[in-house]
Amino acid sequence: MRKLLKGARILDPARSLSEILDIEIRDGTIARIARDLSPQDCEVIDLTGLVLCPGFVDMHTHLREPGQEDKETLETGLRAAARGGFVAVACMPNTAPPLDQRASVEYVIRRGLQIGLSRVFPVASVSKMQKGEELAELGDLAEGGAVAFSDDGKPVSRAELMRRALEYSRMLDRPIISHCEDLTLSAGGAMNEGYLCTKMGLRGIPKAAEEVMVARDIILAETTRARLHFAHISTRRSVELVRDGKARGVSITAEVTPSHLILTEEAVSGYDTNAKVNPPLRTADDVDALRQGLKDGTLDVIATDHAPHTREDKEKEFAYAPFGISGLESAVSLLLTELVGRGVLSLEELILKLSTNPARILRLHFGGIQEGSSADFTVLDLEKEATIDTGTFQSKGRNSPFHGWKTKGAPVLTCVQGNFVWGEVTRDSRPARSPVMV
Repeated sequence: MRKLLKGARILDPARSLSEILDIEIRDGTIARIARDLSPQDCEVIDLTGLVLCPGFVDMHTHLREPGQEDKETLETGLRAAARGGFVAVACMPNTAPPLDQRASVEYVIRRGLQIGLSRVFPVASVSKMQKGEELAELGDLAEGGAVAFSDDGKPVSRAELMRRALEYSRMLDRPIISHCEDLTLSAGGAMNEGYLCTKMGLRGIPKAAEEVMVARDIILAETTRARLHFAHISTRRSVELVRDGKARGVSITAEVTPSHLILTEEAVSGYDTNAKVNPPLRTADDVDALRQGLKDGTLDVIATDHAPHTREDKEKEFAYAPFGISGLESAVSLLLTELVGRGVLSLEELILKLSTNPARILRLHFGGIQEGSSADFTVLDLEKEATIDTGTFQSKGRNSPFHGWKTKGAPVLTCVQGNFVWGEVTRDSRPARSPVMV
């Protein structure tokens, strides 16, 4: 069925497009973009007062299937992604067993198509069983549909193995996503090393545990001339290292999570395991550096690092509880409130970090908002006020330190290949303040 979307502000920063226009969708593709399009056998959907932008892509999501379906399934995770405004997610390989076989990668892709919500793009393991001892069959994994390689959840500790992985990934034109952590420095740690962890009687994770691996991997990327992407950067020195590497022309990109942009280590001062993440929440100075790095382009992407866990897992003593925050459904609202609303980023800059840049890094070839492109977009209501309630999450993971936070601005409609996979739409001439599942 053909659809005509009327009255939205079309915002595509990559094309310097910011204008109130109509969009006609035909067979999942953007057929026409113009002012005052008249319906011709179209379903008319009024988006007056809303912002329509290129669909958001989360390039760092843990969907847990196969093997950990008590924490999340592909269906619950993709439903959470759709609700959160993400048209696509890249799922990390630390499942049980890991995504280190072509059949596993193909299963995730096939299952995602069957579910029919947000699209899923698997990230395959760098090493067999993520043991860091022997390279996985990277070529076979790429042919099976892997968009990148990572041992996320664990670092590739052996420099020689990381170098070989980068060399192969260059031939395959797939990035390596680096989880930067020196386990000899971080082992046993539960939060940021410093005064607060000492006061709380917990073992700390020093910033150097991340920074020495960032430095190593920049050198290896420079040596191999391969594409390297850094996951969840969390410290000022890491930002500086990435900035210096980019200035030398090294082919590196980097991401930061909403949690590290908004929270400091103080969030765990009450032993709240919902705020326990790896890398840990850092200091206010680190948050300032991350925000500046995001603003000046040193950090390319905001990624959720969505890591759902069961209630039983998170109710353990702080030192023994697993790391991770369930973040797909709250990320965009928090970023609109805490970054755009406070002038840290413009709306255009936020859209680039959530859509254009991750799609470019993963070579997803989403065309943005232009005629002939697939109709993948996110619609935002910048005035929508809400309170984050983990009890309403579509994800199985309710582990979030943001429960009860007030937000202003939210994704209200998610469209994948011309299909509304989440949200509410109106079909008359009244302004749509909150675009129903169709």
